[in-house]
Amino acid sequence: MREIRRLPALLLCCVLLAGLFSCGGRGSLDKAVRKVLVSGDTTRAAYDSLCSIVTANPGKFGDLLTAEGKVDHKKMYDYIEGIASSLRPPMHWDTRPYGGVEDLSLTVYFERSGSMVPYDQRGGGGQLKKAVNDLINHFPATSKVDINIVNDGIYPYQHSVDEFLQDRDIYQSTAGIGDASYTDFQLIFNKILEAQRPGNVSVLVSDLIYSPKDTHGVSLDKIFNEENSLATRVFAKYKGKSVVVQQLMGDFNGKYYPYDGVPFDYKGQRPFYLIIIADADAMDLLAQDKRYSGVLDAPGVRNSYRFNQGAAQVACDVLPEWKDNAGRFRAKHGEEIVLTNCKGDRETGKLCFTIAVDLSGLLKDNALLTDVANYDVKSIDGYTMSIQPVDQGMITANNRSYLEGKTHLLTFTGDLKSPRDEVRVSLRNELPAWVRQSSSVNDTSADGSFATTTLGLEQLLGGMFDAMRGGNNLFELTIRLQQ
Repeated sequence: MREIRRLPALLLCCVLLAGLFSCGGRGSLDKAVRKVLVSGDTTRAAYDSLCSIVTANPGKFGDLLTAEGKVDHKKMYDYIEGIASSLRPPMHWDTRPYGGVEDLSLTVYFERSGSMVPYDQRGGGGQLKKAVNDLINHFPATSKVDINIVNDGIYPYQHSVDEFLQDRDIYQSTAGIGDASYTDFQLIFNKILEAQRPGNVSVLVSDLIYSPKDTHGVSLDKIFNEENSLATRVFAKYKGKSVVVQQLMGDFNGKYYPYDGVPFDYKGQRPFYLIIIADADAMDLLAQDKRYSGVLDAPGVRNSYRFNQGAAQVACDVLPEWKDNAGRFRAKHGEEIVLTNCKGDRETGKLCFTIAVDLSGLLKDNALLTDVANYDVKSIDGYTMSIQPVDQGMITANNRSYLEGKTHLLTFTGDLKSPRDEVRVSLRNELPAWVRQSSSVNDTSADGSFATTTLGLEQLLGGMFDAMRGGNNLFELTIRLQQ
């Protein structure tokens, strides 16, 4: 009788345990999603790893699967958004593009402020207008293109795209739109990011001079700190975004308004910028699809940088025979890079080997990628590295299978002493040097570097970088050496 009385309690305990284990199953996915969001590694690879958890446990996550047992990307998006919105502070990760993006749309945000008008005078070269026209023309005719005018707010352009392209005096024809005395970057960036949909590419055309309202008596240091934290705060909320900043030069002829000084007339070159914003998948498509060729590698671009999140996977192959190789080794096939039977050169004792890598997915300019000072190389025997781009003249019938599809050659040289060694190479994730070189802390006159610098650029782009940095390295490779 006593055992019968205990039965309901045992049943209740079992039910509670079953619920606990059920929650534990869902909890493992919750934990994985939170880890991805907090780490900032909101890449396609991270999303795929979450999907693998779901498909590997159809009994637990059947509500996130289609009838065919595949991930329902719409439900997955809602599930992740629910977790992201519950974080403090709330986050956002738009995973919808991972369901597949076929065509891209373009939204142009054209800044019309007092500091921008002198870039498009009739007597100048019209580089700014040409850059925007080229951007629009690089999108296929079937692509959807929207144009907005921005300053204190965002205002739809009231004419057709063709009229915009043909307009020789775009600032005159848009006079009276908004308040051109200041630019509200916080509102603009928030609105751009909020309005984006899967497959949309948004481009802000601006001189990137932070000029908020009511700054009388505010120190420049305070303004710099404000724009830095503003950029970090805005972009940190929107995970999974990729941003490419392009710097171009254009003729400037008119009144320049310094932050804290007397306006002065200036005629000469000045930098302006295209800030290209898209989901990471859309940015990858923009870089790889020939239909959009010319958008990210426009000839007028002086400097560019893609703000990444997380480290990228880099395809690589060891070149068994190469002119720079020294000593002997055998490449072992597998997921890891392993060189066996390593022997140093008979005369020097050095081992030298070359690896072909594809760095195109990083979307970094060649100046950054070929500067060996941007890399960290660690090993027991003190290997050093050199790097050079791959060109078509290097490719022969014997090495075609190794070099095709690769962008750079990494050559490592060291004294082969240890029976086993590891050469670890990484490309540091740092704000590029050109940003600091293009930034000024004083714009009260046209002296010095005025023609090539932008007030507070390092603070603004530094804030974006802090928000989207992700990991310390853009990619990492480990080469294991065995004698």
